[in-house]
Amino acid sequence: MVLDITTIILTYNEEIHIARCLENVCKFSKRVIIVDSPSTDRTREIAESFSNRTTIDVIEHKYPGNQAEQFNWAIDNIKIDTEWVLRIDADEYLLPELVAELEQKLPEMPKEVTGIEFKRRHIFMGKWVKHGIYPVIMMRMFRTGFGRYDARLMDEHITLKEGRSIVLDNDFCDHTLTNISDYCRKHINYAQREATEILNETYSLTAGISQNDLNLGAQAQEKHRTKSKYNSLPLFWRSFAYFCYRYFLRGGFLDGKEGFVFAFIQGWWYRTLVDVKILEVRKWLKTNDLNPNTEDGRQALKVYIKNSWGIEL
Repeated sequence: MVLDITTIILTYNEEIHIARCLENVCKFSKRVIIVDSPSTDRTREIAESFSNRTTIDVIEHKYPGNQAEQFNWAIDNIKIDTEWVLRIDADEYLLPELVAELEQKLPEMPKEVTGIEFKRRHIFMGKWVKHGIYPVIMMRMFRTGFGRYDARLMDEHITLKEGRSIVLDNDFCDHTLTNISDYCRKHINYAQREATEILNETYSLTAGISQNDLNLGAQAQEKHRTKSKYNSLPLFWRSFAYFCYRYFLRGGFLDGKEGFVFAFIQGWWYRTLVDVKILEVRKWLKTNDLNPNTEDGRQALKVYIKNSWGIEL
């Protein structure tokens, strides 16, 4: 059953994921828009081979530095005629139960419901990691014209201009096929962006990265509040405590070897790397006798972040 949905996928070198994703979304989407950064692999070629399944547009747009800006550019500049917009990554897909739930509920959705939240399950090293952080609830659908991403470098969420959101019962999957080396390299980039987000929150480097939680989903609002509390804790101790929370208190150990690797990389190694980046900045500021609470210090820090991490604020 084809639903009145435009699915938007942001891509860059996703040839190992894009076919699986399109096999999934083409079954129920009236239109699919792929915003490519652009890729240097076969992502575009593979995507265009699905043009006989549904209307597929592959649009190249230079990556602006974060997912939120790229997605907001798409909804601001591409004409969308469907009632609903679905946002999904190339390494994600909706489970059949969620598709069936959409087919059942979407045609009769009350008008005041302008956003729809899904439960995300992680498939890591081929195994569903059932404990630790599941379920992560994320708003991934909205009525056309009612949603956009809040302007964050990391942990961005869809906000609604008006109306309310509901949470559906079934899951979509985050299921990467990349090897562990590539997975970790990707998280090094994430760590730099997250460290920048924390430094911005601490020193007000720019007003362009919004901390506005207006009309986020309930879990997203709580997650942002929890992160603010987490960021106030001492460096390094907090990453160890977070790993213990996920692995022991939330039962990550029940997921075997895969559960340990997942909790270690995401819950300890990655969070420690964020703290290392922040420590690196603090030492640089001290060495150069800079005060990040002054305008000169903030400007110097923004230049450092751009030159060292390639992130322009």
